[in-house]
Amino acid sequence: MTAPTSASPRERVVILGAAGRDFHDFNLLYRDDPTVEVVAFTAAQIPDIDGRTYPPALAGSLYPRGIRIVDESALEDLVAAERVDTVVLAYSDLAHTQVMHLASRAIAAGADVVLPGARRTMLRSRRPVVAVTAVRTGVGKSQTTRYVARLLRGMGLRVVAVRHPMPYGDLAAQACQRFETLADLERHHCTIEEREEYEPHIEAGCVVYAGVDYGRILREAETEADVVLWDGGNNDLPFYAPDLHLVLVDPLRPGDEAAYHPGEANVRMADLVLVAKCDSAPLADVEAVEASVRRLNPTADVLRCDSPVTLDDVAAVAGRRVVVVEDGPTLTHGSMSFGAGVVGARAAGAASLVDPAPYAVGSLLTTFAAYPNARGVLPAMGYGESQTRDLEATIRAMVEAGVVDVVVSGTPVDLTQVLTVDVPVVRARYELREQVPGHLEAALRRVVAAPAAVG
Repeated sequence: MTAPTSASPRERVVILGAAGRDFHDFNLLYRDDPTVEVVAFTAAQIPDIDGRTYPPALAGSLYPRGIRIVDESALEDLVAAERVDTVVLAYSDLAHTQVMHLASRAIAAGADVVLPGARRTMLRSRRPVVAVTAVRTGVGKSQTTRYVARLLRGMGLRVVAVRHPMPYGDLAAQACQRFETLADLERHHCTIEEREEYEPHIEAGCVVYAGVDYGRILREAETEADVVLWDGGNNDLPFYAPDLHLVLVDPLRPGDEAAYHPGEANVRMADLVLVAKCDSAPLADVEAVEASVRRLNPTADVLRCDSPVTLDDVAAVAGRRVVVVEDGPTLTHGSMSFGAGVVGARAAGAASLVDPAPYAVGSLLTTFAAYPNARGVLPAMGYGESQTRDLEATIRAMVEAGVVDVVVSGTPVDLTQVLTVDVPVVRARYELREQVPGHLEAALRRVVAAPAAVG
């Protein structure tokens, strides 16, 4: 039996999301539209989002009580109970089959399904915009945005990075956040996940904005930028219309560039496609990904890049028993089983990589059950304080059991600032390296003006 259509004069909408794109699409498309009533957001991918409310201060005058956020598992009941007309898909890094499973659930419950397009959901800036996006989580956007920022600063331009949303706390307080110093991370009570994205920019001298209201963020960023650098999350589309759109593809996951939403759309829109990790992927897979990209977007330039990994202290790792901590999203919805930490530890001659799963506690038990590909390393699941403490407790249990000598951290954040453990923590750092230097700088020069011209 299908749900009856709504008798309300306003179109009744549910937005499927993960605390990022969903809020942005609401702000742009629905917040001030009196013909639409958004009855709920749903939550997926990110723990502990459901049960909250999108606050009245952000939801606008049409929503004096805000908008509730419920778990995505309740979609069918929500469509029926709220007589929903339209379900809007507004989150990223979904297999094409998963997109259609969600659509089928909504359709069977009686609702239409909408995937908002790029044109309607991208704001235009008064400044040149360079966007860095990808086809999957964990391809190497962060290293690329840092590299691009260095190139732009080398041209004498003021660069401000605007990061894809990560609003895991008080949404109203996080509407527009500016990060210039490491102290700002403490002031805004940043989680490990947020620190991973903001801290490397700050250490490189680049101001970062993030939050919930990306119209307000853009207006503020423009006041101090010659160039706005969009630092994408997952494989999402840019929130700002780019003058140069850089898209990363991953030869360690060949085929994914044509199998995930909205990553495939990014490839089709790209001006320049960067094939990352060419130094660690088989040549046949590099060539297969390049051929796939050229089928999807024959006009894009394609550039091969390496992702070299260095350890802060190779001697501390050589011959030792190591537990590796990797970026959480890369291992979870990114589907990878290793990252820079594993690459660095093996290259340094670690005696063994110790499986942390038998020592996992709390939320990490749930993570390993949901993502068995992550077993063998520790995902830095740091969406909140309790997950951070579970990560610390798991490492402590391994130390107390006498099975590990050193931690190798492949996450971009300095774990010693948020964890206390009784063994050395060695950071694995990774950067972008063009196989043919100068190509990316030339592309940037074609789209950015001198400071005097844009000031």
